[in-house]
Amino acid sequence: MSLQGDVCMVTGACGFLGERLVRLLLEEEKFKEIRLLDKHVRPQVVQSLEEVRGDTVLSVFEGDIRDRELLRQACQGASLVFHTASLIDVTGKVDYSELHGVNVKGTQLLLETCIQESVGSFVYTSSIEVAGPNPNGDPVVNGDESTPYTCTLKLPYSRTKTEAEQIALQAQEEVLLNGGRLATCALRPMYIYGEGCRFLLGHMSDGIRNGNVLHRTSRREARVNPVYVGNVALAHLLAARALKDPSAEPPSGGTSTTSPTTHPPSATLTSTTRFCLRWASASRRSPWCPFRSSISSVSSWSCCRRCSRPFRQFTLP
Repeated sequence: MSLQGDVCMVTGACGFLGERLVRLLLEEEKFKEIRLLDKHVRPQVVQSLEEVRGDTVLSVFEGDIRDRELLRQACQGASLVFHTASLIDVTGKVDYSELHGVNVKGTQLLLETCIQESVGSFVYTSSIEVAGPNPNGDPVVNGDESTPYTCTLKLPYSRTKTEAEQIALQAQEEVLLNGGRLATCALRPMYIYGEGCRFLLGHMSDGIRNGNVLHRTSRREARVNPVYVGNVALAHLLAARALKDPSAEPPSGGTSTTSPTTHPPSATLTSTTRFCLRWASASRRSPWCPFRSSISSVSSWSCCRRCSRPFRQFTLP
């Protein structure tokens, strides 16, 4: 179903995924207005989007996702919200109260605002982090959303994304101020790569500094299914269209969906990932220490770090 003539708002609009999503919306739909909300709006991003916006109005809202008045202004008159904004932290550097405030409280405030402003559709960007791993680190092979998998989330980031996802899905069918019903869904992207990905660039920099060798701590047989940022953006657009279509089968409202690539991992590699693979192929055939010893060392370090946290914050270089 077309979204032509609608007004939508995108949180995290100047981020890696958010910018790509806005650009896709401008290319594929004829929105009346797209509102860009971000804590730090980058002028160069807005300028590049202005060049391709056509007749669509681009409005900028700069501020914190926890600012209720800002959210009210950004949502007023909108019919669709894409919530991609999030604090990402897989190293434990960010204080938990800040993570919870942005990822959970921010999502809660945004949903409350959507209800008050009668925004009909809400697409939440979750993460594959909410799905595991379990305490044994068991892999998921050819699984989908229905695959049984009991997990215990240890990372604060994973826990906050899980809580925010549950809040979003539980808001399905909430009564809006105008008497309508809210439709929500959550997308769980895999590892996202693509142009401008700061994580991928970080891995490349590490490999260069390490003599063109990428070290890995996982088993050699472990595999991941990365997904291109353009495909993730498209998944958001398709989800929004499905939420607006009452005849969609199966119903998409109130559901979470994993967003992998539809091709085998080897078929999704761009020149940048192939560049990284060339480094990986140059890695030592035998790791510098046995796998079990590596796990033991990491566990000891993690324990030491937790015990010393009240006195000192530090991370591995």
